[in-house]
Amino acid sequence: MPPLADKVDKLFRTIRTNGREYTYEEVARGCSQLSGGTFSKTYVWQLRTGQRDNPTKRHLEALAAFFRVPAAYFFDDDTAERVDAQLAIASAMGNAEVRDIALRAMSMDDSGRKHLARIIREVSLLHSAASSRGQAGRGDGTAGGDPEGRDTDGTAGTGE
Repeated sequence: MPPLADKVDKLFRTIRTNGREYTYEEVARGCSQLSGGTFSKTYVWQLRTGQRDNPTKRHLEALAAFFRVPAAYFFDDDTAERVDAQLAIASAMGNAEVRDIALRAMSMDDSGRKHLARIIREVSLLHSAASSRGQAGRGDGTAGGDPEGRDTDGTAGTGE
């Protein structure tokens, strides 16, 4: 996918309404209202999929305003990296378990947060190592290479 399409797609996937992606119609209507111009849902789809990759400045400004990101997101790599990092944090905070960990960490002193960070790093390393083994042919007897021991249909491996 062209870089513009990647960025538009990322906005769709991470900036959500009521727990779901915006529809092309919602984005087109919002952009039309924000820009005072016309946007079609087909045009929005074309931008997202890379079928069109040379929109006007006005169209990019309207998309940026709709998704509440700076227009420079589409032009400047540093801005895009910063916004992507902010989107990742916002997305993670939408997960109740991540939010619970963050809230608990806030009530800890510096020492407690350092210990928690070390534990999280260790668990992450263990998870990465297990994932690497799984992709290189596990050989550890788990069903279908699934780290939870599930059969390929997603059920627990009972041997039946």
